[in-house]
Amino acid sequence: MKTNKGSLSRRHFIRQTGLSGIALTVGASLSASGKTVVTLIGGPAPAQELVAWISIANTGRVTIMNHRSEMGQGTSQAIPQMIAEELEVHLDQVSVLFAPANPEKFGPQPQEGSFSVRGWYEQLLRIGASAREMLIRAAANQWNVPVSDCHAAGGEVIHRPTGRKLGYGALVEAASALSPPENVVLKNRKAYTCIGKPLPRQDIPAKTNGTALFGLDKKLPGMLYAVVERNPRFRGKVKHFDDSKAKAVPGVRQVLTVQRAVFAHLYEGVAVVADSLWAAMQGRKVLTVEWDDSGFDHLDSDRLAAQMRENLTKPASSETVETALRGAAKKIEAVYETPYQAHSCMEPLNCIAHVQENGIEIWGPIQEANWIQADLSERMGVPKAQVTVHMTFLGGGFGRKAFTDYPHEAALISRAVKAPVQVVWTREDDMRMGPFRTGAFYACKGGIDENGRIIAFQALTAAQWIGQDWTPEPYPDPKPLGDNTGTMEGLSSPYYKSIPHYSFGGVGTRAPIPVMWWRSVYASTNAFACESFIDELAHEAGKDPLEFRRNHLDDKRYRAFIDQLEAVSGWPTRDKKTGWGVALTECFGSIAGHIVVVARKPDGNVKIDRVIALIDCGWYVNPDIIRAQVEGSIVMGLGAATKHAITFKDGKAVEQNFNTYPMPRITDIPRIEVHIMENDEKAGGVGEPGLPPFAPALCNAIFDLTGKRIRTLPFNLDAV
Repeated sequence: MKTNKGSLSRRHFIRQTGLSGIALTVGASLSASGKTVVTLIGGPAPAQELVAWISIANTGRVTIMNHRSEMGQGTSQAIPQMIAEELEVHLDQVSVLFAPANPEKFGPQPQEGSFSVRGWYEQLLRIGASAREMLIRAAANQWNVPVSDCHAAGGEVIHRPTGRKLGYGALVEAASALSPPENVVLKNRKAYTCIGKPLPRQDIPAKTNGTALFGLDKKLPGMLYAVVERNPRFRGKVKHFDDSKAKAVPGVRQVLTVQRAVFAHLYEGVAVVADSLWAAMQGRKVLTVEWDDSGFDHLDSDRLAAQMRENLTKPASSETVETALRGAAKKIEAVYETPYQAHSCMEPLNCIAHVQENGIEIWGPIQEANWIQADLSERMGVPKAQVTVHMTFLGGGFGRKAFTDYPHEAALISRAVKAPVQVVWTREDDMRMGPFRTGAFYACKGGIDENGRIIAFQALTAAQWIGQDWTPEPYPDPKPLGDNTGTMEGLSSPYYKSIPHYSFGGVGTRAPIPVMWWRSVYASTNAFACESFIDELAHEAGKDPLEFRRNHLDDKRYRAFIDQLEAVSGWPTRDKKTGWGVALTECFGSIAGHIVVVARKPDGNVKIDRVIALIDCGWYVNPDIIRAQVEGSIVMGLGAATKHAITFKDGKAVEQNFNTYPMPRITDIPRIEVHIMENDEKAGGVGEPGLPPFAPALCNAIFDLTGKRIRTLPFNLDAV
């Protein structure tokens, strides 16, 4: 997903968190001198927020707010685990709640670009440490002893000389009246008792016993239900509809046209609103809609692929690359093709909206609360402070639930019917409407010298670029090579920097098909082409693929990484009866490497025997979360490589459910080993970097076993 690089300084962050209490609210602001001024805004309360993230009851129970969405990636564990470490509380003393959209209080809240830990760990550690120091000072003041004689542990402040103790619950009111410390000392990693440990996730029991609240579980008094018949051709308009049969269905209240904003375009549909979801769905079945599909292309996959292949020929090749290739001992070219993909979250889209005269409230599986708050404020003409966005658990997101279209549509329906409404997308709605991951085509060329080193490498791509739909204006002429840096995720590996002549660029393909972020964004397709081509160059040079990559690495971190990947996989001991493939990628601040091992089944077909994954995400919180995310990425990558794709016919998505867009089954999943690098690097992402290396590593392994190069995804593993 897109990366939000916004961050706050520690001091500004503390000032903006609104040091506060549930009823005794302590607001932080700046005086003319620049010092923090604390003002009391309320009265005593049984439980108080010490800082925006932390509330403490008089029983000592701590509530930590998770300001990020939780869609399985572990923020509801990792964020409390970071804060609890410096706050000096055990996680069994902690409850976790989702924070509502409030950028002034919680800072940016997007769940994108694997940014939750890597973008916020230092600030969140300081939040916990600042609260701890305020509690320690409150205890020292009560005992009339030096602060230096006190320390915190297990939710208590302890006076070292006497052993006296005060629980946080007894101290929070006094602590909330203190100014936050200007500087705090964070723990050394060796002193951690919480961070770095595989502590059990607190959301797992709720998700297994049915008490976790997902979007579809939320109910409001007087809530109605709506489903929407949307034009399957994306940009078509409603010409006419006949709702007579729909209104005859018991429980159907109203039928109305509705829009939703998809980037710069307004997509139209007809909503059926009813007392129950069943009634709304039955009403939709008998609704008759006539569409106006004029004014845009009704593309099919063959035409779209032909257009992308043609676009590969439009940009001029790099002159320096062409000059270098003329002097190469060997040179090769190859074209790679990757398909459109749906997000296919296990939980389809849904959203509750309640629009009233004094504001808007939203509940649902929201991946990007701030953006949705700001978008609704602008589109509905409501001050941002009067738009409240409540996050529930998400049954998957992968970028799709960061988008603003489905809350916008729900808000328009709620405003029209003057009641809270839950809009539910069926599986077919969710899969065929998009936005999708774009298909992408790549033309690669490269050359090696007489010593087997790469002297030139060029990759051109033709794909829909996400940014093209932010404006309805025609897309510009082909950009120069390297101009569109937004499509370069996964192409920053240091061994490219060792290549004397390297270039990457391409052409944006224009189409009415909506495209957006999909787990790891362009890295998922870029890596397939480029890491497959690196393997082809290694073969042409007669070099071992792993050693070939090592020989193009000057970076110490990368060399340590590839040494560790070799060691944990047993690469030097591989036998001739199996095929081994490797791929390395870097995106979202982390390095990931996969080695895939394939073998022949008794019937002669190829099977994936095992996958060995290594991730270097630098500083990390919970190793179990990392392993789960990498495993999930591999399974998702397996589906995209060998199982499913979205195709188009006459301007419509063909695949509409899992019968034609099959998911990997448990019998398809090989043994997966996930290893984590230990080093002192800054925190990187985890949720996305584990996906891009899989497809090229798999295809490289198949070549090692069979001699057959796979350059087009998806492919049928049983047909290799």
